[in-house]
Amino acid sequence: MYKQIMIPVDLTHIERLEKALQTGADLAKLYGIPVCYIGVSASAPSAVAHNPAEFTAKMQKFGKEQAEKYGLEQVSSTAYISHDPAVDLDKTLLKAAKESGADLVVMASHVPGLAEHLFASNAGYFAAHSDASVLVVR
Repeated sequence: MYKQIMIPVDLTHIERLEKALQTGADLAKLYGIPVCYIGVSASAPSAVAHNPAEFTAKMQKFGKEQAEKYGLEQVSSTAYISHDPAVDLDKTLLKAAKESGADLVVMASHVPGLAEHLFASNAGYFAAHSDASVLVVR
């Protein structure tokens, strides 16, 4: 079975991630797999955090909350800082999967709309370029 689950999270839109978070936690508990939550942010101040240290602390807190909420024993959280997350997100997530040793990635899909006819989704790009199995939760 799998050895490591990675779940990318956007702390700005936690409410949109519930199905993916639940799915990842259920798989982790069912198979006894560690979970790594990954967050990507800019070094510039944002609505989520004023600086990289604050973002890292918020990711750590998020991971602990998820462990308590879902009864997970093996949880880690990692913050990645990017100059421009909108541009670098896909490559940063691929790097995170490789560095975390994830062989299963559970990620939320976005709400489909007109933009998908013009731009590729992050989940679609990730699934096409990752060595890990990818479960996209809509």
